[in-house]
Amino acid sequence: MRLRILHVVSCLGMGGTEHGVLKIMRGLGHAEFEHQICAVRGVDDNFVRQMRVPAKVSAVGRAEPGFQFPLFRLMQLMREFRPHIVHTRNFGALEAIAAARLARVPVAIHSEHGYELEILGGLPLRRRFVCGALYAMADQVCTVTRDLRVYHSEQSWLSPEKFRVIYNGVDTDLFSPRPELAAALRSEIGIPMDRTVIGSVGRLVPIKDYKTLLHAAEILVRQGKDVHVVIVGSGPELPKLQAYAAASRELADRFLFLAASSRVADLLNSMDVFVLPSISEGMSNTILEAMATGLPVVVSRAGGNPELVEEGSVGGLFDPRDVEALAGHLSLLVDNRDLRREYGRAARQRAVDKFSLSGMVQQYRNIYVDLASSRGVWKGN
Repeated sequence: MRLRILHVVSCLGMGGTEHGVLKIMRGLGHAEFEHQICAVRGVDDNFVRQMRVPAKVSAVGRAEPGFQFPLFRLMQLMREFRPHIVHTRNFGALEAIAAARLARVPVAIHSEHGYELEILGGLPLRRRFVCGALYAMADQVCTVTRDLRVYHSEQSWLSPEKFRVIYNGVDTDLFSPRPELAAALRSEIGIPMDRTVIGSVGRLVPIKDYKTLLHAAEILVRQGKDVHVVIVGSGPELPKLQAYAAASRELADRFLFLAASSRVADLLNSMDVFVLPSISEGMSNTILEAMATGLPVVVSRAGGNPELVEEGSVGGLFDPRDVEALAGHLSLLVDNRDLRREYGRAARQRAVDKFSLSGMVQQYRNIYVDLASSRGVWKGN
């Protein structure tokens, strides 16, 4: 018998949470598990095709903003698929926990993966009540960092014992140092080989605060540093960031914005230093990917970032929006190639030892099997 798992997300598109779900599904395979994905707020068909999603995909709501109430459609889907486990992700899918209980699904699990800009100061009171009630209905609530466990425990008035931390995992075979790629990639994207490339990968949204990276790069150029900024990603902030960099006297010929790409593993190998200047973070997959690639990482002291980055061992930490501190870390690394290599080797080793994809998948498998066994719906194969 295979365990049937219904993975419920708010919407299925190019987000880190959705990629994480796919990693878990592919890692678990289909010998012991049968998977379906449900999107509460719609499906990006391009994502499904590009990612070759290995499961049936359905939607119970519309992508348009505004109030929707898909509880009964969720219950109907569950009665048709008859999952042993419903696993929901983030607040936008949380109502599926109530649907799972009403549909008498044996196991209900919820995971929280990150922050939204508007909740950094705390959840609205109504949302706190909703989270507290629905978290309590779940058999297990997971977070991807200790920071998120503390936050959601406090906001929902529930004991930290209700929450389990499972860090994201990175494919350390796909993301690995390949120095032979650097020359070809830099030639392809038009960056001189002798420049130090400061790069980042992520969604171009306000919470990522890429303007701070551009400001720090301007300081480095004024100090006489020969640097180039490469940012890989797309999002609503792109036009503003491009306009700022193009108008900057220091950055006019020292920046490159590349659209969200399936070649992230290659592009990381064209960089010398990785930066993530977010105002807040859950657990950044891109930090893990950069570390696995053997890059020194300089990231904001926000959310789960300090749990990933050991300062003085694999890179540096700075307070969000502290341009001078970021510039100081970068200046040290730009001037010291040996230090970059030392940090990069340590970053790679930390990713392999602490944040492997196989380790993450095994932890989720343990939760699924243990809870299903305790409900009498799993006896193994």
